[in-house]
Amino acid sequence: MRSLSSLLLTGGAGFIGSTLVRKILERSEVERLIVLDKFTYAGDRNHLVGPDHDSRLTIVEGDILDQSLTTGLIEEHQFTGVLNLAAESHVDRSIASTQEFALTNVIGASSLLEICRLLKVPFLQCSTDEVYGSTPFPKKFDEFTKLRPSSPYSASKASADLLTIAAHTTYLQDVVIARCTNNYGPRQHREKLIPTLIYHAMRDEPLPIYGSGQQIRDWIHVEDCALGLIAAFEHGTPGKIYHLGARDEHTNLGIARTILKQLGKPESLISHVDDRPGHDTRYALATRHSLESLGWKARTPFRTGFEETVREISSQLRIV
Repeated sequence: MRSLSSLLLTGGAGFIGSTLVRKILERSEVERLIVLDKFTYAGDRNHLVGPDHDSRLTIVEGDILDQSLTTGLIEEHQFTGVLNLAAESHVDRSIASTQEFALTNVIGASSLLEICRLLKVPFLQCSTDEVYGSTPFPKKFDEFTKLRPSSPYSASKASADLLTIAAHTTYLQDVVIARCTNNYGPRQHREKLIPTLIYHAMRDEPLPIYGSGQQIRDWIHVEDCALGLIAAFEHGTPGKIYHLGARDEHTNLGIARTILKQLGKPESLISHVDDRPGHDTRYALATRHSLESLGWKARTPFRTGFEETVREISSQLRIV
């Protein structure tokens, strides 16, 4: 079992990262948590307004590509673990320009891996179900499914995963990979699907839906995902992959209709637009291995979590 006493969390000001900060700080054995974040469009200091009053938390602005910075932090603080959530993660942005995704998601992850290997620090790589590509219903991806990424984003995450696996195979490095399904919850960046649809609905503007809207995703509440990441780091076997999913599959069109119903808006606001290039039709992860090995499972019912999310995000948008 790995120790949570002293951790470096990269990308901790993002959507999943900031939730993970909160969940880590709920643990009494945590003595030090340092968040390293570049604070680009996806990282927001306001996400850490609550946790930053905790004396155990230190926030450092910086880039995981800065090897002198990351090496210095890891050497100085003698971390019991590094959790890498730093990533460019917006698929549409990766299609428009791939370079930043290759730099942060591949080179940045590789740099952290190397430093952790040399300093013998356990490493968790946060990944995505998108690395597998698409699968028809009712099939699910298991941890041994061949990687077939479709977008530059998913290709960059697959590359980092392969480097992480190679680090264990070659050096017996203590690494774990956690692949997550689509997250939802408060504080998500407005470019993501659910906040985008809520934003347009509240303004009685057309809700853009790619293609037919029949793309299927498994949706997991961000707090469940954060707890899964902690479980994977604490209990995961070195070199293994763990799936964090909720087995709550919904189409994008169904998500839009649910939002409109909750906000009391007409379905006539739905506007089908040209589909995204290379758009995968369905992601679905088999989670039995994670359930059995980690003793973890998603516990937030989708209906409850989704309704709370719509209320919170719509309330935030009203304030803005």
